[in-house]
Amino acid sequence: MTDDRVAGVLADIDAANAGDPRRDVLDGVEMPFETVYARRMLARLEEMYPDAPEVLRIAAYGQHVRRFDVARSDFEAGRKGYNQWRKACREHHARVLAEIMARHGYGQEEIAQVGRLVRKEGLKRDRLSQALENVVDVVFIAHYLQPFVEKYTGYDEDKLVDIIAKTLLKMSPKGHKAALALDLPAAHRRLIEKALERERDRLERMAGEASDW
Repeated sequence: MTDDRVAGVLADIDAANAGDPRRDVLDGVEMPFETVYARRMLARLEEMYPDAPEVLRIAAYGQHVRRFDVARSDFEAGRKGYNQWRKACREHHARVLAEIMARHGYGQEEIAQVGRLVRKEGLKRDRLSQALENVVDVVFIAHYLQPFVEKYTGYDEDKLVDIIAKTLLKMSPKGHKAALALDLPAAHRRLIEKALERERDRLERMAGEASDW
C-alpha cells in the first residue's frame, strides 16, 4: 500500500461530498459540511492515534461520506426512527467507501474491515473500532456540542448531562482523557464533569473491558 493510494481515496471522498447542500467553514474557507467534518476527523485521528493504519484513516475520513443522500425526514420521528436513520446512513457510508476503495485497488478484506468500522461493529471489543469511536466523540465535543446545545434550547442541564453521559459510555479512558484536554467553554466542561461523576462506577467497570489503544 502506498500513501498515494490513500490520498486518492481521500480525494475521492472529498469529490463525493462536493454535492453537500450544507456548508461550513474551516480555517476561514467555506467548504461542504461533510468535507469539514472529514478533515476534523482525520486531524483528530492523527493527533490521538498517529500510527493509525490505512483502514482506520479511511474510515475516519469517510465516516459521514454522502450522508446528505439519506434524509432524516424519510424516517419516522422519535428514537426508533432516529436509530433506523443512523443504521441506514452507516450502510450507505460503507457502500460508498467500498466503491471508492475498489477503484483504488484495495482488496475485499480491507474493504470489509472499513465497512465494519463505519458500521460501528465490535465497539468495546475491537481496538480499531474503539479508536474510531473515541475520535468521533471527541470531534463532537470539540466542534458540534455547541451547535447541538443551541439547537435544542428546550433541554435543561439534566437532559444535556444525560446525553453526554451516553456518549462517554461509548468511549474508553483514552477518549475521556482527550475530551477533558480540550479547550472547552466552562459550561461544557461542567456538563462533561457531571456526566463523568454520574457514570463513574459504570465507567470504571467498563475501563477494564475496553480494547483501548
